[in-house]
Amino acid sequence: MSDLAHTACEPCRGGMPPMSSEQFTPLLDQLHADWSVVDDHHLVRSWPLPDFASALALGNQIGALAEAASHHPDLHLSWGEVRVELWTHKINGLHLADFVLAAQIDELAI
Repeated sequence: MSDLAHTACEPCRGGMPPMSSEQFTPLLDQLHADWSVVDDHHLVRSWPLPDFASALALGNQIGALAEAASHHPDLHLSWGEVRVELWTHKINGLHLADFVLAAQIDELAI
């Protein structure tokens, strides 16, 4: 999809403002079209899946990727769906690391 997926996910150290819409819009354009930014605060994407086992498998893949990156999204798992909500808690908003992890998740879920 984009070079974002191959960028090192540098964790935010805090003490900086969240990204503005002018800053994050070009990054959002590099992600799968199903990602959206809610309230200029967090990224969201859902995957419809055929059953619970498939949803659980995708959730586990995303969880393993997030753990390796030390960047942990909120994962919502239900029968036939996984939803990811992603933002940087230290700044209570969006950071480059959120878009990098989203791009890496896109590669998992293709």
